[in-house]
Amino acid sequence: MNTKKVVVAGATGNLGNKIVKALLDQGAEVTAMVRATSNRTKLEEMGVRNFVIGDMLDTKSLKEALSPKHRFDAIVASAAGYTRHSKGDSTKTDTIGYQNLVDATKEAGIPRFVLISILECDKALNVPHFHNKYLTEKYLARKQQPYIALRPGAFFDWSDSFMLKKIKDGIVPVFFNGVNYGTIYTSDLARYTAMAATSLSDSELNSSIDVGWNEPVNDKKLAAAFEKVLKKPMKANPVIPAFVVKVIGPVFAAFNSSMHDILEMVKWVNTGVYVSRNTEKQKKLFGDLPTIEEAVRRYCKDHNLLI
Repeated sequence: MNTKKVVVAGATGNLGNKIVKALLDQGAEVTAMVRATSNRTKLEEMGVRNFVIGDMLDTKSLKEALSPKHRFDAIVASAAGYTRHSKGDSTKTDTIGYQNLVDATKEAGIPRFVLISILECDKALNVPHFHNKYLTEKYLARKQQPYIALRPGAFFDWSDSFMLKKIKDGIVPVFFNGVNYGTIYTSDLARYTAMAATSLSDSELNSSIDVGWNEPVNDKKLAAAFEKVLKKPMKANPVIPAFVVKVIGPVFAAFNSSMHDILEMVKWVNTGVYVSRNTEKQKKLFGDLPTIEEAVRRYCKDHNLLI
């Protein structure tokens, strides 16, 4: 068996942790690219033994981290500067940082770059963190760096602690109210990412693949699925109330780039365009798409909510 050597940028994040676990489960030899100040404890507990020091805004560190001497078969990029997950994160990570990472990958001769992109990002010109993913896809193509871009919808389990508490109280927190949108359970995204890095054919390189559930969701569908799975009344509540989006948010957005980004995202998704246009490719490469109820059931089981 040819063990794949995969380096993960963004490994310390919530999604990054799950991608690392999925890679380890598939027998890959995982190297985590971290900053010198990053906390490695959780990764080490998962079984990661290989680390390289790299900062996406430091080209010298990237050159060393991705050096040909490591003989990496693939790099997975799940870093997201706009979330401010770690000290040193900024929106520059999503623009200059990703360009630096692509350049270093190309120079090192790594034959596969797996990008965690965003569903319909090519159409979201006014949503900064969506559009930046599309620009990275274009940059990969322009630099002729072989890549696979996975385009997930909204993360269904976007906040473990906050969401879990609300669900126990009978509330399903949602970002988008009264509109259909694409979504995904991050554990599924992690598994698809591991497959993209280790087992998908080279014929799938240089393509973008929508990934998510078998149909768009909305607040009512999610609440109904939780009711059926948990066998108790559930109510969907918006995380950001409508009056905040319409009245208060724009005032703060004028002075805060993160708030501006979030409001533009909500407004764009509320137009109804944030849905997959092609589910057949996902089915062909990764198997049957999860249904809403099946994904909700797995979430509840994973979080010990089932009686």
